[in-house]
Amino acid sequence: MPAYKPEDCDIHLMEALNRGDLEASVALYEPNATFVPEPSGPIVSGRAAIREVIKGYLELKLHMTRETRVLMHNEGGFALTGGIWKATGTDADGKPIVMGGHSTEVVRRQPDGTWLFMIDNPWWAGSE
Repeated sequence: MPAYKPEDCDIHLMEALNRGDLEASVALYEPNATFVPEPSGPIVSGRAAIREVIKGYLELKLHMTRETRVLMHNEGGFALTGGIWKATGTDADGKPIVMGGHSTEVVRRQPDGTWLFMIDNPWWAGSE
């Protein structure tokens, strides 16, 4: 489902992850988007790399909840979004896992009027 407002990117990503829909998740990113897969890990760029990260998340069978906010929006077609998220699932050994964080994302309006992630950092929302 296309994102018609900046915050729709986060909402649709959460819904796609909860459905286990890899392709719908990846489709919310620009071709050269940047993603931070772990709090202290390396940054990945491009849909192929982001697909692999999301594929790993989906293997955990996560269920995600999220509160999304548009932090800043301009007429130039960029928006800064963020939110508080929590995900629960199971690791490869069947043990329960819980993850959560404060996220910050940059989304950009596309020529067709939809929005896509340009930068997605699920682990950081500025100083707290």
